[in-house]
Amino acid sequence: MIARIRGTIRQIGDLHVLVDVQGVVYEVLVAPSVLRTLQDRLTPEAEIEFVTFHYQQLEVGRGIPILIGFLNEVEREFFLRFISVSGVGPRAALKALTQPIPIIAKAIDDGDMALLKSLPGIGEQRAKEIIAKLQGKVGKFGLIQAKGSSEAPSAAVPAPIEEEAIAILVQLEYSRSEARDMARAALARNPKIKSSEELLNEIYRQQRLVTSPA
Repeated sequence: MIARIRGTIRQIGDLHVLVDVQGVVYEVLVAPSVLRTLQDRLTPEAEIEFVTFHYQQLEVGRGIPILIGFLNEVEREFFLRFISVSGVGPRAALKALTQPIPIIAKAIDDGDMALLKSLPGIGEQRAKEIIAKLQGKVGKFGLIQAKGSSEAPSAAVPAPIEEEAIAILVQLEYSRSEARDMARAALARNPKIKSSEELLNEIYRQQRLVTSPA
């Protein structure tokens, strides 16, 4: 099982990147929204690292190994949840992710049929199934953002679920101080939170309240 791949870009296609790993060139399939995020970095000879989903595409008499690439473990986790919906296979999900993951997560959480139906290959029935299975379970993916920052960790020792949530938020490009403040504020609002998943969903709900128009 290939979990990560790091190497030099040899070619960039509409839905794939060829990555040279010490002379062995791998085809990594990449969703359109992820490719757009990487467009400034995706140049021939540049170094790249993908977190990957590795599976066998079965055809008559053989299995073809397929690699799908993501920027971090959280994007990969969203993909795994997306393909858990009946009828949404890896290839279909790859082509459907034309919108950024946080936008799709928000649409699922809001029950936004119009946006989900606009995704390639996702019709009305499939959109209903996606909402039915995933609504209320994808809040943390709506927290993904595109900005970078680094900061020394705090001397305070957080609770295990808080630390896990902070680690995920740092993966999503929040600074550690932002992540720590968001986690602690969410725990203060809802002390009954029992898991990092619940904590991230609480953070997401609060972010929605803050950004929603009055």
